[in-house]
Amino acid sequence: MSSIRFALLTLSIVVPIAPAAEPGDWPQWRGPNRDGVSLETGLLKEWPKDGPKLAWEFDKAGLGYSSFSIVGDTLYTMGSEDDKNGNKEFVFALDLATGKEKWRTELGRYYKQSMADWGGGPRGTPTIDGDRLYTLSGLGDLACLERATGKVVWARNLPKDFKGKPGVWGYAESVLIDGDNLICTPGGPDGAVLALNKKTGERVWQSQDVRAQNIQREQWKDHAQYGSLMPIEIGGVRQYVVMLQDGVHGVRAKDGAKLWSVKAAVNDTAIIPTPIIYKDYVFVTSGYSAGCALIKLTPNGEGTKAEKVYTSKSFSNHHGGAIRIGDYVYGHSEAGNKWLCLPFLKTDKPDGPEPVSSFKFDKGSAVYADGSLYCVAESTGGKPGVVVKVAPSPDKWTEQGRFTLPKRDENRPKQGGVWTHPVVSHGKLFVRDQNFIWCYDASGK
Repeated sequence: MSSIRFALLTLSIVVPIAPAAEPGDWPQWRGPNRDGVSLETGLLKEWPKDGPKLAWEFDKAGLGYSSFSIVGDTLYTMGSEDDKNGNKEFVFALDLATGKEKWRTELGRYYKQSMADWGGGPRGTPTIDGDRLYTLSGLGDLACLERATGKVVWARNLPKDFKGKPGVWGYAESVLIDGDNLICTPGGPDGAVLALNKKTGERVWQSQDVRAQNIQREQWKDHAQYGSLMPIEIGGVRQYVVMLQDGVHGVRAKDGAKLWSVKAAVNDTAIIPTPIIYKDYVFVTSGYSAGCALIKLTPNGEGTKAEKVYTSKSFSNHHGGAIRIGDYVYGHSEAGNKWLCLPFLKTDKPDGPEPVSSFKFDKGSAVYADGSLYCVAESTGGKPGVVVKVAPSPDKWTEQGRFTLPKRDENRPKQGGVWTHPVVSHGKLFVRDQNFIWCYDASGK
């Protein structure tokens, strides 16, 4: 059995996700491998009482929750002006050293959140591929731009051009560039997952047998969700893992055909966290008490077989994301309202593993770098954001400092939070609250 197991593992490969980038770069959502892990080393271990030194502040980022992509000496993100002050969404570039704006390009109309006053504007993060930049707005305006100038190369609109149906909180996905294609999840009756030629924006395929079904809420049928898909290769079959409201699906990269489906860790309101890919395993979680699940993938002829290893209610992440470090998953969980360490591969319990350690800190998002989690509290209710640095482990969590952001953006509605995910890149920590972007010196120099 051990030799068979080894053979299967050698066929189950996580192929590099990001195009070639310089050390320290953060070219897309959740970093080089879309997993929330920075490759930075030599960072400051303990913060001073007031936190790391503020390098610069930028106050014209606009409304929205987009995170950052960083390549070389430039940071890229998105923002917007609401329907009373310009009615537009845009992407812009900042000088990494000074925070000075390099260029700004309008993408389309402002996305206004109509279901409740959670805050509008873009939710996705730009994706960088060579000399091109790819963006998706809250209303589904998809664009390819020249990275150096911001000039639009091509543009499409997911609802108009591909019959896409955004979720009730707009499009929040950060698109994937995989080889020659751009992969995204428009939803809609023509198929939930879409591949476009990254150079032209022309449709390559749309997954007609994978639909964004909602079995509980008919009015949300075919609507896209809010997470970002992940690539994996099993037995030589390249595929994309996507979470929809009827389950987790594997979509074949060459033609969009559905390879497998498993109903686990999904809910009928909003599915947000990005799946975790590790060897031949897929770990998924979502909020609203959906819990988490581990799925094992094995080659099956020209397809893939998917089996649930377990489902568990012990870890349920709403939107801040889960991060794998070794054989453990870390992140905030609705279960207990704490940050938890969960052993996700090994369990002798039929209902899955139980957390082995925890850290009491407000719900929020995080990035992992050089042995520490950099956690940002969502700070709803009009509170300013709080950032904590903590070294997590299965045994205990060791706090290494915390600070409060210099101010709260008054444009953020009280129901809205500090929902932009932080980034650690080139020795700097980047945090955002709507219009304000703060760059802190996180290096140990």
